Amino acid sequence: MAEPTHELKELLMRTDEEFHKLADQHHQLEGRLHELTQKHYLSGSEQVEEATLKKRKLQVKDRMEHILRQHRKTH
Repeated sequence: MAEPTHELKELLMRTDEEFHKLADQHHQLEGRLHELTQKHYLSGSEQVEEATLKKRKLQVKDRMEHILRQHRKTH
């Protein structure tokens, strides 16, 4: 039987160094994005930073999902 996603993520956090680093990076990106969204006005450089952070966060999430799929396939 396939592991539920939450349990699989917890397992990979403990056993897969890349997944753990990606999860940490995703959390950091989310925190900075939250800081930016709390502002009423973003400067031009903050708008560029926000767009860049969103793209990077999506790339990290895509890589994490790839690792999850690979793990499911091999286990």
